Parts: sequence; structure tokens; C-alpha cells
Amino acid sequence: MELRTEKALPNRQGLLGFAAILRISWEDDMHGTKPAALVTNAAGFAGPPAVDALLAAGFRVLAHDRSFGDDAVWAAYARGRGGLDRIDGDTPEACVEQAFALCDTLSALVSNDHYPAPLHDTPDVDPDVLRANFEALVAFPFALVRAALPRLYGQDRANIVLITSNRMRLPMAGAAIPEAVRAAANGLVRPLAVECAPHGVVVNAIAPNFLYSEAYYPNAVFRDTEAGRRYIADSVPVGRLADPAEIGEVIAFFATVKSRFMTGAVIDFSGGWPFGTPRPEAGD
Repeated sequence: MELRTEKALPNRQGLLGFAAILRISWEDDMHGTKPAALVTNAAGFAGPPAVDALLAAGFRVLAHDRSFGDDAVWAAYARGRGGLDRIDGDTPEACVEQAFALCDTLSALVSNDHYPAPLHDTPDVDPDVLRANFEALVAFPFALVRAALPRLYGQDRANIVLITSNRMRLPMAGAAIPEAVRAAANGLVRPLAVECAPHGVVVNAIAPNFLYSEAYYPNAVFRDTEAGRRYIADSVPVGRLADPAEIGEVIAFFATVKSRFMTGAVIDFSGGWPFGTPRPEAGD
């Protein structure tokens, strides 16, 4: 596979045009009312591109992160991002209460869930590692949706977007805990979609892998070293890591989709990964 070393940013003009279409669509449909979106754990993983894409699409964004309780951290994050409100609750229930204290309705709820995922030999790992992963990646988004649903059911509609992972599509030794927990998170989507459908609430997930973030695919390894670049080139048909703005575009789509039939989907976002290589033929 061809080795691509450039950053390969998406076309900014195209993204801005897409955001403009979303803005027009939502403002027309909401009779000129600016919709509100809550994004959790906004400081990491897909949080920053989610916030930026939703702001560009015309949302009032309520950005949550536990670190935002620090005024300096919040000021640095909010700089240059007009239309942003701070949510710093320690629990999912507190996040929802803070959000509805600021807004009468939430058009979109984006649960952006991430947690460190080092590999562990199963005989050596502490079971508390499994519990901590489950709490961050399954229990938190479930509790967030559970707390929000009574209010969302009272609206005309709402869109819930979970940011999960598709890493379990290609099992890896030592990854039993993160892969089991991510599979559980994806398992929330369809039953929640079925339960919420009669109330006009759609539930979908975006399941990334090979998305650039310092938490999972840091520049120092995967862009700045030959071994890291080769690993990406050999693993991803697209030949590079995803730029964060690219997943922001997909999040904005699911946060604004009007069709109530678009529900219960877990969408891979991994550049065509996983894939197989051709097997050798006789005589090769």
C-alpha cells in the first residue's frame, strides 16, 4: 500500500459549505430558533471537532468536561469559540441538569466517551481496570441518556449521537477489556433506538478507529516516526489517520438529520479498516 506522510487535511471550503447547508436546514426547520447541543467530555477524543462542527452548523453548544471546573482550562478551550456554554458536572445527571437549566430544549446530545486503553496480559490485569473502563465507556453514556430522555420525550424530536469505537472488528491480544467494553457501548444503540423511536428521538453511533488524537494515536508516534507512518499505511486503506475535522462533519450530520428513520445505526469511521490482503495463488 502507498505510504502517505502528509497530514491530508479535508477541504476546508467543502466543510464550511456543508456546515452552511446544515445551518440553513436547521434554522428553517426550527423557525429561526438556534438549536442547542450538549457534547460531553469535550476536551478530548472527538470532542473538539464535534464542538467546532456544531458551532459551524449554527448550534448553541453546551460543552462538558470535568476539567472545565478550572476557569483557566475553560478560558483556553472557549477562546475563539463563540456560542459556547460551560458544563462541568461530575455525573451524567448533573450534566443534564446543567444543560436544561441553560436551555429549554436540546436538539442534539453527543456522548463523546473515551478512556485510556493500554494492552494488558489477562492473568496480570486488575479487575478494577475492567470496572473503570465500563464506568467511563458504558455506564456514563447510559446514565446520560437515561437522565435526558424524560425531557427529550417532551420535545418534537431530538438526536442522540454516541461516539464509540469499532476496534473490536480486528481482535488484538491484550485488548480483552477495551474491546469488550466498546462492544457493550455499541450494544446500547439498537435497543435504545427501538425504545426511543415512538417519541421522535433517534439514536445512532459513530465508531471510529485511526482517528488522530493525542490519547490514542499521538503525533509523536504515528506521524513523526517512520515505524508509525508505516503501521498506518499498512493498516488503513485510506493510507493515513483521520483528521479530527472529518469526524466532526459526520457528527454534525447525525446531530441534524431530520429523518426519524435514520436510527439504530453504528457507523464505522475507520478509512476502510479492517481489510484483508490477497492470498497467494499457485506458482507465486
